[in-house]
Amino acid sequence: MLDLYYWTTPNGHKITMFLEEAELPYRIVPIHIGKGEQFTPEFLKISPNNRIPALVDHAPTGGGAPVSVFESGAILLYLADKAGRFIPPDLRGRNDVLQWLFWQMGGLGPMAGQNHHFVQYAPEPIAYAIDRYVKETARLYAVLNKRLADRNFIAGEYSIADMACYPWVVPHERQRQKLEDFPHLQRWFAAIKARPATQRAYARAQEFNATPGISEEQKRVLFGQDAATVK
Repeated sequence: MLDLYYWTTPNGHKITMFLEEAELPYRIVPIHIGKGEQFTPEFLKISPNNRIPALVDHAPTGGGAPVSVFESGAILLYLADKAGRFIPPDLRGRNDVLQWLFWQMGGLGPMAGQNHHFVQYAPEPIAYAIDRYVKETARLYAVLNKRLADRNFIAGEYSIADMACYPWVVPHERQRQKLEDFPHLQRWFAAIKARPATQRAYARAQEFNATPGISEEQKRVLFGQDAATVK
């Protein structure tokens, strides 16, 4: 059994997408990040960066003690290796997937996340920051669009690279992006959205957060962290 410590964010959706595709048995342990549940000592033992998602595998390959993993990209790679699916076994194919997985972790996710913050949540609009992150999000969309011009999925076959990127494109309207400006990306997005496993994964989010939104108190919890937060 796999325990997924989860909340309804793009990074959380990555993991439910994989688990539903691979049909691995799992249990969701909700961590309501707006209420500060990510700071409990129990959660910090498996996710020292106080971020979701995190995973505990109670039946790791080879046996032995449970294995815990934090960081969504590391979790996707762990699960792909465990299941033997959604990452090619050959050197070149695996390298291709890993490059784009790291591209998402280091680029698309952080830049779109800053886009969300300054466009949606900043207490006052800061034109320079909004312009900076909206443009950088557009550049990253264009990189992905170019990559998809001659292939159905990012690394050819559907893989953890696609699962990593898709949830960060779901809120494209909030990011002030138009998918019709990126036709190859738009086609890819529609294909993944139509997958039954994707639909099941997003339906699971409704079980825990049917009316997503952030109160002022939740903003304080989410955006007020500093060095003192790390106890």
